[in-house]
Amino acid sequence: MKNPTKILMQLTRKVLDLDWRLLLLLLPPLSLLVYVSLSSSFTTTSSTAVGTLLSSLSPLKSIFHSNYVPHAGPSPEEVGLDRSRIAVCLVGGARRFELTGPSIVQNILGVYNNSDLFLHSPLDPNAYKLSLLKAAPRIAAVKIFQPEPIPETQSQSRVLTAANSPNGIQGLLQYFNLVEGCLTMIYDYQRKNNFTYDWIVRTRVDGYWSRPLPRDSFIPGKYLVPPGSSYSGLNDRLGVGDYNTSAVALSRLSFIPLLDAAGHQQLNSESAFKAQLAVKEVPYVTHRIPFCVVTDRRYEFPPGRFGVPVAALSSPGPLSGAKCRPCTPACTGSCVGPVMNGLYRGWSWTEWANRSLELCDARGDWEEGWEKLFDAVAGKRLAAERKRVEEALKLKQCVDDFEEMRKRTALWEAPPAADICRLASGLV
Repeated sequence: MKNPTKILMQLTRKVLDLDWRLLLLLLPPLSLLVYVSLSSSFTTTSSTAVGTLLSSLSPLKSIFHSNYVPHAGPSPEEVGLDRSRIAVCLVGGARRFELTGPSIVQNILGVYNNSDLFLHSPLDPNAYKLSLLKAAPRIAAVKIFQPEPIPETQSQSRVLTAANSPNGIQGLLQYFNLVEGCLTMIYDYQRKNNFTYDWIVRTRVDGYWSRPLPRDSFIPGKYLVPPGSSYSGLNDRLGVGDYNTSAVALSRLSFIPLLDAAGHQQLNSESAFKAQLAVKEVPYVTHRIPFCVVTDRRYEFPPGRFGVPVAALSSPGPLSGAKCRPCTPACTGSCVGPVMNGLYRGWSWTEWANRSLELCDARGDWEEGWEKLFDAVAGKRLAAERKRVEEALKLKQCVDDFEEMRKRTALWEAPPAADICRLASGLV
C-alpha cells in the first residue's frame, strides 16, 4: 500500500497553482481522503477517483481568477419579453416618413420579433410614403382614411382647450381619434385571432428613432412615457404598457366624459392624458427614450421660458420625443445649459445634461443641404431609403409596394393603391 502522507504531498503539489481560496475549499475533502486511506487499503481505483475529483473541481480556479467575469444569462423578464406578443400602434400623418419610417422599422419592428404593426394614418399627399412599411417584418392591420370633422360634444368643450393647439379642439379630437382608432384595430384583430396582446407600443409616424426601443421600457402594471415635453401634463408622444394599462392610455376619446365627471376643465392633450391615467388609477413611470419628433414648424430661437427647443438630429440624446430636424447645430456645449435652464421645466423642457442635446435655430425653413446632414447621422441604410423615395420612386413602384403590403396584411382598410400614390406630387 502506498504511503498516505506521500499521496497527500502529491495532491498538494497538484493544487499549488490554484488560488489559495480554492485550496481552503479542498482541504476538508483531502483530509477525509487521508483518513480513509489510513483506515483502509488505498487502491489504484481510489487513486483514479481522487484524480477525477480534482479534475471536476479544477474549473473553480477560473471562478476565483481576478479577471473572471461570470456570464449572466437572460433574466426571467427578458425571456418573458421574447415570448410576448407585442402590438406596435403607429399613428399620424406621413409628412417626413421617408426619414422616420425606416428608423421605426429598424429600431422597433425589427428588434422585437413578436411585434405586429398596426398603422392608423390619414390620407394626404404624403401618404404614399407609407409604402416604405412593406419592409416591416409583420403587418397586422392598416387603415388609411379620409379625415372628416368630428362633432364636438359639450363635455369635450368643457374638458379640452383650444389654446396652443394648431387646429384648436378639433385638432385634439382628430389626434385622439387616431390613437383610439388604433386601439380599436387591435381589438378587432384580437377577436379575429382569439388571443390578447401582452404589450402595446404606441408611437408616432413622425418619430425618428436613433437607437432601438430599450427592453426595460416594458414594465408590468405601469405605463411608460418619456420625460420632458410635458406641457403641464405627461409627454404623450410615446407610450409603452401591458394590455390593461394601454387600454386605458389609448382610450383618448372615450374617457373624456369621465374627465368631465371628475371636474377637469380646459386641458390640453398632455394634461388630459395625465388626468386620464389618474382617474383610472394607472401608475406611470418616465424613462429617457431614443427618439425625436421631426418637425417642419418654425420656432423662436433661442426659445423663451415657454418656447419650444428644437434639437439637432445629430444630438447624442436620448431626446425623448423632443422636436427635432436635421441642421447644423447653432448651440452646443456650454451654450446649451443657459438656454435650457431658462425654460419652464413643466412645459417644453427636455433633458440636456451630459452634452446629450444640440440645438437648431429653427426660425426659418430647413437649411440647404439638410439631406447630407441627415444621411451622415442616419447611416447608409436609412439614407438609401430616403433617396429612393425622394429621387427614384415611380408611380408603378408605389402601387406595387402598397399591393405587396396589402397581401401581407390581415386587416386592410384603405383607398386603392393607385389613388394613394396619385395624390403625391411628382410621381409619374
